[in-house]
Amino acid sequence: MKAAVSYPDDRSTTSAPRVRVDASRWPDVARVPRSSPVRARVAEWIVRRALDRLPLRVELGGAPHTGDQGPLVTVHDPQAFFRRLGTDGLIGFGESYMAGEWDTEDLVDVLTVLAANVASLVPRPLQSLRGLWARRHPAPQRNTLHGARANISRHYDLSNDLFALFLDETMTYSAAVFRGFPAQWPKLADAQHRKIDRLLDLAQVGEGTRLLEIGTGWGELALRAAERGARVKTVTLSREQRAYAIGRIEAAGHADRVSVELCDYRQVTGDFDAIVSVEMIEAVGEEYWPVYFDTLSGRLAPGGRIVLQAITMPHERMLATRDTYTWIHKYIFPGGLIPSVEAVDQAARAAGLATVHDDAYGAHYAETLRLWRERFNAQREQVAALGFDAVFARMWEFYLAYSEAGFRARYLDVHQIVLAKAGAR
Repeated sequence: MKAAVSYPDDRSTTSAPRVRVDASRWPDVARVPRSSPVRARVAEWIVRRALDRLPLRVELGGAPHTGDQGPLVTVHDPQAFFRRLGTDGLIGFGESYMAGEWDTEDLVDVLTVLAANVASLVPRPLQSLRGLWARRHPAPQRNTLHGARANISRHYDLSNDLFALFLDETMTYSAAVFRGFPAQWPKLADAQHRKIDRLLDLAQVGEGTRLLEIGTGWGELALRAAERGARVKTVTLSREQRAYAIGRIEAAGHADRVSVELCDYRQVTGDFDAIVSVEMIEAVGEEYWPVYFDTLSGRLAPGGRIVLQAITMPHERMLATRDTYTWIHKYIFPGGLIPSVEAVDQAARAAGLATVHDDAYGAHYAETLRLWRERFNAQREQVAALGFDAVFARMWEFYLAYSEAGFRARYLDVHQIVLAKAGAR
């Protein structure tokens, strides 16, 4: 990999995407950006420098691969690959995969190597110039009352049938708690129930408990709480999830105990003995953390408990990336920000809440994501039958692998956090 890639003055790309791309649906995947040759060369220099130190084997445009260890990455169209990186950094990296411009024998391993070394991929002197190239969040993705509903709909209203293809029968879309590793698909439903029951135990949910759930999902937690005798109000911004959850709750005979409302957390009224919110804080956005925790505090009855399950990242990485618009924002979860444990604690304390319990179990999320990814990949024909094209399938595979890699590299973690009014236990 000694020879540099050629960048002609007309800025043309060397070839079309290797995956059939509907340009009306995926405009930025179909079109290789007209990056300046200088930016493309800088991107190439950074990548080559990183590859000298990373345990990866890389083949560029048919040339013999470099390196003698690690998974093989095959870049079919180096010119397009470096143009995308030079224009949009890691957004371009993901879009290049969606376009089929690069492939690998083990996507998770490649992304885990990158996640484990993310802080050092770009030379430190160039990191200070981040603000000159990193994209900022577009205004429409702000989590206003209207914006939050649109952001949630883009992911969770894709299709209940799509999610059913790779989730277990509980339709639970968050980290499970396994008894041992490696996790096995037949044990996933039990592991999800173990996680839900643990959350309900931490919230002290039992007969007669008035429970508020922020973020319904497809209704499994509300069902488990109703089986304990709780009275549940669960709120969601997803019309698809609400319809599905209502059907399940009615079929289980718990419609008298559970109400499922299409409602923003900021619009909830009433007092509750317990509040549970599972992997929803990531969608709130830093700008709205104060109102989120004020709402939790305001809705909690004296002596009650709040239990959050939250994906987290190290505090210094959160501070460094908080304003950056990423591939995940663009294609998967618009408007969100993964918090740090410190950020959660600070925002909770500002709302008069104190952390009384905190457990982390990121390794379990890596296994959960592996099972989802393997299941999704095995269901590619069914995904296509639902009307999702090859670009979507590569995007979703990249998302699941990217997330799994974050947990395997310990760049991400997941916590179950119990909050109570300050001074209470």
